Amino acid sequence: MSPGDGNDDGLYGGTGQTRTRLPEGGPGDGYGDGRRPTRSSSRSLITVVGVVVLLIAAIAFANRGGDESSSGGGGTDKPGASATAPTGTKPVASGFAHDEQGAQSAAANYAVLLGGDGMFKVESRHSIVDGIYTPSAASKLKGPTDEAYSTAFLENLGLDADGNPPQGSTFVSRSIPVGSKVLEHSGDSAKVSVWYMGLLGISGASSTNPVSSTWQTWTFDLQWTNGDWKITADSQKSGPTPVPGDERASTSDDISKAIEEYGGFTYAR
Repeated sequence: MSPGDGNDDGLYGGTGQTRTRLPEGGPGDGYGDGRRPTRSSSRSLITVVGVVVLLIAAIAFANRGGDESSSGGGGTDKPGASATAPTGTKPVASGFAHDEQGAQSAAANYAVLLGGDGMFKVESRHSIVDGIYTPSAASKLKGPTDEAYSTAFLENLGLDADGNPPQGSTFVSRSIPVGSKVLEHSGDSAKVSVWYMGLLGISGASSTNPVSSTWQTWTFDLQWTNGDWKITADSQKSGPTPVPGDERASTSDDISKAIEEYGGFTYAR
């Protein structure tokens, strides 16, 4: 949520930037002439300890350009707009099984949390970091993440200092896991990769940062800590990226309506 070669590890604290090329803008809408956005690969950066990876994905959209670089409440028909809690229920971030399946579930759900709009607000960001990283990793991350999500960075995305979009616009930041894979597993430690599609941007008639997508693989080093899987470090690289289809890009009104009506998943796997 989230600052070579697409196969390098990614760094959080904004020490590098990814760039993603978007379609040329058309009149009025900010979504161009309806053509599907073109995508360029993201360059991954060097990892300190985790969350900062999200910033890579975010900067990929905030600094749009041409180069490639690295990186329940029941009964309603319309879920809420929150990216990770459409029904008001908090996303699943604990209670995973102490096995390979549990490690994959933890990694997929952590990718959802780290790719959500909660990372753009101080209080929710600190809560996320404390909840899914080991205590030692979390203590090292809060300062760098706060620096990374600076006022200047938020302004590049079109947000105010509190992480809010302009009135009448909808901010979108979501990670949608497509699959997961266990790379290593031994007792109390695991390394799991999550392949996901990310969405980031602002939907609105006057938006200069329209919602676009990227494909990334997020790899988490997990440690069984205090009865659950927690992140000790993570890295990110671009792809695998499918061939774009022939669908035309939707209007900003359609995107805003979809975000309002389709809440993100509270349980990713």
